[in-house]
Amino acid sequence: MQRQLRTYRTLGRRMPKPQKTVDSYISYALAAAHRKLHTELSQKLKALNVQVETWRVLQSLRASEGITMRELAEVVLMNPPTLTKLVDRMVADGLVQRQLSPEDQRRVQLALTDLGISVSDKIALHVEEQNDRIIEAIGSEKAKLLREALDTLT
Repeated sequence: MQRQLRTYRTLGRRMPKPQKTVDSYISYALAAAHRKLHTELSQKLKALNVQVETWRVLQSLRASEGITMRELAEVVLMNPPTLTKLVDRMVADGLVQRQLSPEDQRRVQLALTDLGISVSDKIALHVEEQNDRIIEAIGSEKAKLLREALDTLT
């Protein structure tokens, strides 16, 4: 006995009726949560005239002095040409400076300026506030499980 599929018409073609809505997928839920959180943080950082991506660079440089552009691109989730343009703006704004690596003169490392450290401190307040709100909303145990689950995907 052959099972009959329910169908609907789209542009004159018969297609099987989808069984799930897009919002039933985990990947969609992750994307929706990211969009919401990114938009929230972006609004907060706009007052400081800073983009979320700028925060990622500043925070990464605070955590890892002497990081190269290639390493930074991987950490901040940006492709190298886009990161180069962002870093060019950050250098022009006085937030970071480029330095030749003492170990290998062919490598360029990035370092925060005093202004970059100051801006990073201001940004950290907003980022920590958002992080605290997330933990408060889902609880510390679920936050820990979420972090572990996300770490397995990356």
